[in-house]
Order: sequence, then structure tokens, then C-alpha cells
Amino acid sequence: MRIINQIPRELMESKLVSSCPEIHPSAVVYQSMVGDWTEIGEKTILYESILGDFSYIASSYANIFYTSIDKFCSIASHVRINPGNHPMERVTQHHCTYRKKQYGFADQDDETFFDWRKEHQCLIGPDVWIGHSSIILPGVSIGCGSVIGAGSVVTKNIDPYSVVVGVPGKVIKKRFKDNQIEKLLAMEWWNWSYETIKDRIQELDNIDLFLEKYS
Repeated sequence: MRIINQIPRELMESKLVSSCPEIHPSAVVYQSMVGDWTEIGEKTILYESILGDFSYIASSYANIFYTSIDKFCSIASHVRINPGNHPMERVTQHHCTYRKKQYGFADQDDETFFDWRKEHQCLIGPDVWIGHSSIILPGVSIGCGSVIGAGSVVTKNIDPYSVVVGVPGKVIKKRFKDNQIEKLLAMEWWNWSYETIKDRIQELDNIDLFLEKYS
């Protein structure tokens, strides 16, 4: 009996990213805007959405529709943002009532049903971390700097720098003190230039030092 470690070299080394977006060949990106220094993982769908600078959709199988994602966001695998609903108020919830064309019931689908989803876009603020298999329901806004715990289902708007867990998602704490949050929001460091962030990258490790020097 022996211990075997066989790990692809690319998984052991830090991968360099560039200002050019890196999109996995299996990903589907449709009518979306993608910023610099971004990554979109395997079998991810980004549909009529915005992915801001430095944000990434890691690993695989994320599904994002009609959503604006700001800068420096970290989105894990199997995340769903703005998923589709079924019409509970109709006699049947089956999609034959809005995908009529698919079943030969009509020449056109029910576009009003799809328009509702477009009109209830999700807004993800800068520096948000969305954990594995989380779901953000239509129309929800996630405040800057928030954390959405793995497997959470977020049904309502979340204030900045909140830590959210559970089903439905509930705020369990804030990442920082109120006065620190106020300074960070006023500073908007995520809008600094690449060179400015590079020059100040060490201070990003220490909230007290960072605010003392730059707020």
C-alpha cells in the first residue's frame, strides 16, 4: 500500500491571468459585456449580463441570467443567479403554456412570461463572494463586499458587507464595523486604476492600515 499524488501541474501552480478575458471553450456567453482580468469557467452560462473587471466565475456550471456583476467578484461553481420561475398562477405550471411553439400549440412563445424575468434583473455589487451552489432569486441586489455562504438561497436584498447563510438566506454578521464600512463605501477602492491597486496591494491585507492610509 502506498500514497500516490498525481496532480496536473497546472493545478499546482498559480495561473497567470491577463487583461484579456479568459473564457472556457465550453462556456456560453450570449449578448454580455465582460471586463478586463476576468475568467469564465467550464460549462458556465452568462446570458445578457455584465461581468465587471477582475471578477471571475470559477470552476464550472454557473448559470447567470440578466445580471449585472460589478468588479472584483468571486463566484463559485454551480451558482444560479436569476433562475427561471414557473407560472404557479396558471392551471398548469408546465412550460408548455409559455413555450407553446416547442409543442406545436402556437406559432409563437409567450414572450410576456420571459419579459418578467428580464425586468427583474439581479445586481451584484463589487467585491462580493458567492459560495458554491448558492441561488440568487430574480430582482435581488447584493451589497458591496458581501459573502453568500455555500448553498444559500437569497430571496431579498442584502446590505453591504453582510455575511449571509441558509435557506432562505439570513444575515448572521457584518464583515467589518459600521464606521469601517462607511469609509470603504466612500472610498470605492474597486474603481482605482490597475497601477494604483498594484502600488497599494500590500495594504489590502490589513483593514486598519488600509483605512488609515487611504480613507
